[in-house]
Amino acid sequence: MMTSPTLVWIRRDLRLSDHAALAAAVERGGPVIPVFLRDDLVDGLGAAPKWRLGLGVGHFAEALEAKGSRLILRSGDARAVIPALAQELGAGAVYWQRAYDPDSVERDTDVKGALKESGVEAKSFAGHLMFEPWTVETKQGDFYKVYTPFWKSVQDRSVDAPMAAPSSLPAPDVWPESEALKDWALGAAMNRGADVVRPFVQLGEQAAQSRLGAFVASKVADYDRTRDLPGVDGTSNLSENLALGEISPAQCWHAGQRAMQDGKAGAETFLKELVWREFAYHLMWHTPRILTDNWREEWAAFPWNEDERKAEVKAWKQGRTGIRFVDAALREMYVTGRMHNRGRMIVASYLTKHLMCHWKIGMQWFEDCLIDWDPASNAMGWQWSAGSGPDATPYFRVFNPVTQLDKFDKDRDYVSRWIAEEYSAPHDDALAYFAAIPRSWAMSPQDTYPEPIVAPDEGRKRALSAYENRDF
Repeated sequence: MMTSPTLVWIRRDLRLSDHAALAAAVERGGPVIPVFLRDDLVDGLGAAPKWRLGLGVGHFAEALEAKGSRLILRSGDARAVIPALAQELGAGAVYWQRAYDPDSVERDTDVKGALKESGVEAKSFAGHLMFEPWTVETKQGDFYKVYTPFWKSVQDRSVDAPMAAPSSLPAPDVWPESEALKDWALGAAMNRGADVVRPFVQLGEQAAQSRLGAFVASKVADYDRTRDLPGVDGTSNLSENLALGEISPAQCWHAGQRAMQDGKAGAETFLKELVWREFAYHLMWHTPRILTDNWREEWAAFPWNEDERKAEVKAWKQGRTGIRFVDAALREMYVTGRMHNRGRMIVASYLTKHLMCHWKIGMQWFEDCLIDWDPASNAMGWQWSAGSGPDATPYFRVFNPVTQLDKFDKDRDYVSRWIAEEYSAPHDDALAYFAAIPRSWAMSPQDTYPEPIVAPDEGRKRALSAYENRDF
């Protein structure tokens, strides 16, 4: 008797290799039918991550076609659409790889229950993380709240070797109907910015693997030093691909382990950064309030500004604060869809401390502008910088964006690449910013570069005064 089809629900795992759900579907036998669903969680994404997801889905569909398969596109509530599609196909099983944010967990739990009620096997697999959040515990059986002990707990754990891509994907005799990706218009909110950001995108599994290979071959040895220099191409740049599962963390981990065994000094630092990502998911799983509220609940009383209409918030978003490191980083994000990690720390510290604005304002701006947006990393990064989160910077650590620039961009390679107003022959990337931004901002490279809206010393004093006099 022929094995019934297996539906593989594709989400943030746009790859063929090291894909546990896809491998299990092939092993089960029978036709394998990949499906991507546009539901309210997709529709709720910000402009840049939704556009980048659309590019990734289209590229993954092409990769499946090269294997003689297809990606079926449907839209609607997963609780109704997935069970109905399984019935339509006569599928005996539905497999997918896990998500960990609370909205996805609730959705997936409901879908699994509905499938089981109808007699369809429903199974979820690991793959977006190396260490499932519930498997990492302190000696007291609690979850970790500080990164360093978390790192020490997992650094010697075994990580399964990545699986090869299936050599073939059995197809059904007749494919079900599919919606058209272009009709979804996932990039509509990007407007003219899409053409500016697109050259900086490294799309798909093959590009991600090439990025990893180039990083290990030529950059990882100096990674512990160069990763802090925003004017140097010293990082892996893999955040974009990890966010959509175009490469797995296990593939990165094993490449880093090999580099460390080869004596490349920066490899351990790279592994620690991968575990920092795991730590963010660990915290999101155990304390999902990190996505919406102060992780340190006592910070609810802190007097942050929450009014986005204020002039300083607008200046911050537009990269017009008059603080070169801050403005360069924000403009980099608008042109490339990503921001150097050192820039993220400076930008976040300046908003939450010098400008005394709520971290949610920054977190939501990143959520709209980043092609490498990741719910756990974005939330933890902002709360870490603000002081309200786990393993946070102490309240008295207020980054001075001027001295930070002198330290990490001494020759101003970074600033000159992203700020146009002060240069007679601006860098093409600095000019690209003005082609990407909304016309309503009415900004021009011929504008006079602004004076600081809040000077570093003044902002630091104001922040420290507020922190020292807080009511908790």
